[in-house]
Amino acid sequence: MSTENRPETKDTIFIGKKPLMAYVTSALIQLANNPRVLIKARGLSIGRAVDVAQIIARRTEGSGYSIGEIKISSEQLQSNDGRSRNVSTIEIEVKKNA
Repeated sequence: MSTENRPETKDTIFIGKKPLMAYVTSALIQLANNPRVLIKARGLSIGRAVDVAQIIARRTEGSGYSIGEIKISSEQLQSNDGRSRNVSTIEIEVKKNA
């Protein structure tokens, strides 16, 4: 996702090509210090972002985490050949239960 007009926050996990459990571990560390964490991905990484959120919410049921708000959209990006194309994006909120 473009970082030009967005302030960076410590409670955001950007999903890429690392192993799935690396993102799960990172999100759980952030949740230890913050009431919520945002998991963001675009394109082919969207499925991995959903998997990360599901692992945190389902496999750690006793820890009290749940999936909150989910936002989907698309961004217009410039491809290497100069044409613009739309890329899907997702933002999943994972939060501590009160």
